[in-house]
Amino acid sequence: MKAFIKNNSFIFLMLCGIIAGCVVGWVKPEWAANLEFLGTVFINMMFCVVVPMVFCSISSAIANMSNIKRAGKVIGTTVLTFLTTAAIAGVLMYIVCRIFPLVSGQYTIVEGEVGDTLGLADMIVNFFTKPDFTELFSRRAILPLIVAAVLFGFGIQMNGGPSTRTAKLLEDLTACIMKTVKLITYYAPIGFFGFFASLVATYGPELIGDYSRTLIVYYVMSFAYMFVFFPIYASFGGGKGAARLMFSKLFRPAAVSFGTCSSVATIPTNMEVAQESGISKDISDIVLPLGATMHMDGSAMSAIVKVAFLFGIFGLDFSTGKAILAIIVAVFSSVAMSGIPGGGGTGELVLCTIFFPDQLAVAYPFALALGNLVDPPATMVNAAGDYVVSFIVARFVDGKDWLQKHLSGAAEPRE
Repeated sequence: MKAFIKNNSFIFLMLCGIIAGCVVGWVKPEWAANLEFLGTVFINMMFCVVVPMVFCSISSAIANMSNIKRAGKVIGTTVLTFLTTAAIAGVLMYIVCRIFPLVSGQYTIVEGEVGDTLGLADMIVNFFTKPDFTELFSRRAILPLIVAAVLFGFGIQMNGGPSTRTAKLLEDLTACIMKTVKLITYYAPIGFFGFFASLVATYGPELIGDYSRTLIVYYVMSFAYMFVFFPIYASFGGGKGAARLMFSKLFRPAAVSFGTCSSVATIPTNMEVAQESGISKDISDIVLPLGATMHMDGSAMSAIVKVAFLFGIFGLDFSTGKAILAIIVAVFSSVAMSGIPGGGGTGELVLCTIFFPDQLAVAYPFALALGNLVDPPATMVNAAGDYVVSFIVARFVDGKDWLQKHLSGAAEPRE
């Protein structure tokens, strides 16, 4: 219990800040309306640090890879499975959000206007490139910055990789920036107190009900996804008896990931249950570490929830065309951002810059708060799903009958 409280202390403090802000905004709206500056300080600090964090962390991760070439078949199958399950999760969450609207209140938020979606060609150009180098280093150019960071990282690899001084410098810069982010997050509960006090004072208590409804929808959907789709994935990967075996082992990684809110911290537990389930060691050694940084079904679902919530807040229709774009962005952001330190906040910033570029100062805090509040179940779906995906990869690498061979004892012990 003490470990659970310690691992989730930040979430508890942030919840306290949000609840206290909502109460103050409801009880003393004339006073709370003047507290917005507390939230603005936090948001501005985050905006300033997120750009160098993204560039340095991505470039450093690629530049410092000791071995780029991995087992092709395992990695290819793994990444394709990650993308497929994330897309399924995103589509399911969109359907749920259409059936159960997340926002019932009427809001008049006027910080700029939300314009129409750009044409496909302009969207592609603006998503991935900027005409000038200096424009990359802006919170409004996160995706082009990521593309530049990836290219720069591979450029360092071609010039010597981890042995270069540039790679070492980037690694050191990333560590220093993350310490800076940690210092800023200590202020987060105060920032959210001021932000939500001002919001409730301005837009009324309906906002509290909409947040509660959104959290209920997400938490229920996370557990439903685990209990309905995980056995389907396991049965597809392992055949008869796979779902029963998977459920007998699933609680351990699910509990660790929910309690720690860390996919990386769940890797040792996932390794244990994968070995007990008969997954080849060479498969689990690749799938599970990759999964901790790339397999993010829960994050894909949370991205859809954030976009649907914000569309409701801004009074817009979350139409099918926009939903398709949102699902694509959700899958990309969940897979591409998850391995980045602070990647969740970066993914939320990407969503907001794409769909609400002129409402960024309002949309981003909403998305950031939702992201933190749904982090435990999202991480649970992400990390426990890593173990389940290993069943599917084993099917394509070791054959459809890999589990039956393991259960019957016909297979030789795998190293």
